[in-house]
Amino acid sequence: MPFPSDYLVRRLRMRHLELLVALADAGTMRAAATRLNLSQPALSKMLGEIEAGFDARLFERTAQGLVVNAAGSAAVYRARVMLGELARSKDEVDALRTGADGLLRLGTLSVTATVPQAVAELRRRLPLARVQVQEGRVRDMIQRLLNGELDGVFGAITPELLTSDQLSLLQPELLLKDELCVLCAEGHQLSRARRLNWIDVHGQAWIAPPRDTLVRQALMTAFLNAGLKPPEPSIEVLSSVTLGSVLRLDGSLLGAVRFEQARDELSRGGIVRLPVKPPVPLPSLGLYTRRAAEGPSPLVQTFADAIRQVSARA
Repeated sequence: MPFPSDYLVRRLRMRHLELLVALADAGTMRAAATRLNLSQPALSKMLGEIEAGFDARLFERTAQGLVVNAAGSAAVYRARVMLGELARSKDEVDALRTGADGLLRLGTLSVTATVPQAVAELRRRLPLARVQVQEGRVRDMIQRLLNGELDGVFGAITPELLTSDQLSLLQPELLLKDELCVLCAEGHQLSRARRLNWIDVHGQAWIAPPRDTLVRQALMTAFLNAGLKPPEPSIEVLSSVTLGSVLRLDGSLLGAVRFEQARDELSRGGIVRLPVKPPVPLPSLGLYTRRAAEGPSPLVQTFADAIRQVSARA
């Protein structure tokens, strides 16, 4: 007989939530028991309590171990969020206890011109605000946002995300249009050209991001649209900072980056943007927050206002 509906609120402990996450990650009772420093009988009992509380089987037992099912995926997701929110509460209390205006945990694609300006604007409005900026692939940051580990993510509003099941859990706000940008060193033979087509840059040596990035795919699309075979880059690198540094050191290369990232590199000097036509748009950039009935926190709202103000000046 299942427990009454209020069992989850009255009886489940944080340890039950940790168990759900550990089982989903580890895949076996033994590995989860080791991770939580529990005996397997104690773990089995707790799992029984959890599944009775939900009145549903959450994991399928197989010869290889435990496999989370659809109901389990929903329960594990909420467990991750609650554990993430608890950790966030501790961080916020620690920040407030030391006199800060709050703590903002922001994920962003690597190197942008907008994020530093928005952080500086936030600090002008709330001088005691603490900000933690973590850079990486947007899809990884989105998962951390959904898990409650981040408060917002600045990145591309991609068709992949707009058509994924995650969209119902996210609140995206489009802020900046973006496009593919071709850079070269100031001394490159094409650096003084006033107008170029994609055929004019086809035979050049390139430095570009890996194939699974939006920038690389846009570069390939540009050449394909011109009826040309996309070139294989001489150098592949994800970081736009490294790309800019290599361009300054090797004047024979052309580099492909987002305009948002090119803005930062161009401001450092030593490289120029080539006027290659036609332009190739990239998915617009925006701020993702987690959809919630109560809306984002006041600090996240203030940062969103700051990034809107900065974007309007871009």
